[in-house]
Amino acid sequence: MAYRRTPAVQARLDAQREAVLQSAVGLLAERGYGGCTMAAVADRAGIATGSLYQHFANKAELSVELFRRVVTREIAAVNAAVARRDAPQQRIAAVVETFAARALRAPRLAYALLVEPADAGVDGERLVFRRAFRDVIAAEIAAAVAAGELPEQDPVLTAAALVGAVGEALAGPLAAEPAPAHEPAPAPEHSDNTTVVPALVSFTLRALGGRDDSDA
Repeated sequence: MAYRRTPAVQARLDAQREAVLQSAVGLLAERGYGGCTMAAVADRAGIATGSLYQHFANKAELSVELFRRVVTREIAAVNAAVARRDAPQQRIAAVVETFAARALRAPRLAYALLVEPADAGVDGERLVFRRAFRDVIAAEIAAAVAAGELPEQDPVLTAAALVGAVGEALAGPLAAEPAPAHEPAPAPEHSDNTTVVPALVSFTLRALGGRDDSDA
């Protein structure tokens, strides 16, 4: 007869897996993917390394699940910010503003999400990540065009270009003076968001063909 886990055993394993992922998120924010070894994650979670393999076959599998966990949180934050704005252009600005501000507040984590060399599986998830943000922006561009607030354009193409431009603009500040794998990264220049974030929002509105408040 095949062994079947009891509800109590399954609940214990689920709780352990959640503790592992929470510990891995903390390590990723401090040390990046290089510091998220199976042994380090197990140690942070307070379990034996062998027990970690009950949940993830290898570091690559753990890294993909970790990436998805963090990205889901970031997308939720962006969607919440968008929902608080009324006009389509304001909603597009909210996407860029929220994404950039959160990245600069947690530079080591954002560096890992956007830039740090990682397994091929993570690179594949990065493409999904970029497309998710593209789709959020594209929907708002389409609404703004339909409302006559923006000139005619291809919403998906414009959104993809904006996602690429914003990611490239953030790469420099996030990668500035990267810390060793065992040390937290120092805060990048402009991490207070007083310059970078407003500049990115202004760039976005101008690129869309809309009106930036600074034009007044």
